[in-house]
Amino acid sequence: MDKELEAQIEQKVREILDAELGAKISKAISEGQVESKAAFIASKGNLDSAYMPLILASAAAALEIESAIFFTFYGLDIINKKKNKNLKVAPIANPAMPIPMPNIIGALPGMTAMATLMMKKWMAAQNVPSIQELLEVCMESRVKLIACTMSMDVMGIKKEDLIDGIEFGGAATFLEYASRCNITLLF
Repeated sequence: MDKELEAQIEQKVREILDAELGAKISKAISEGQVESKAAFIASKGNLDSAYMPLILASAAAALEIESAIFFTFYGLDIINKKKNKNLKVAPIANPAMPIPMPNIIGALPGMTAMATLMMKKWMAAQNVPSIQELLEVCMESRVKLIACTMSMDVMGIKKEDLIDGIEFGGAATFLEYASRCNITLLF
């Protein structure tokens, strides 16, 4: 079979399956079989990774979808009072950098600061809120922000190191919440 024709058939099958799955999920939600909830895991503390769970959780809240973010390991930096204002973008071994950069150049002094500044400028130019602003939006929208207590213990983080208004819990807390969600994503 022609590769182009095969690709078109595969695309059409995906579209049909996506439409059917979407219809089944919508029906299940409308009939109360599935709650419309979202659970996000923030496991990385770099600037580019911090945006994803915060933007998705605040968007979910705007769509009246109950959501929670579980901050674990380095993701705790996002809700750390001292660290969340200074999250960085690491150019070394980061294939997502918009300007491809050999690792040797990314390792040069000042390259992390330059990559971080570049990203902050791009975000500001597009009127994307800062991490602190997104955290405020999430809290105002009643997104549950849950700090992983096991990760806190392992990393020597105290409750007072973290922003006010968050919840604390371990894996069981998150799994209990996520088990009732129809959306669960890891960042």
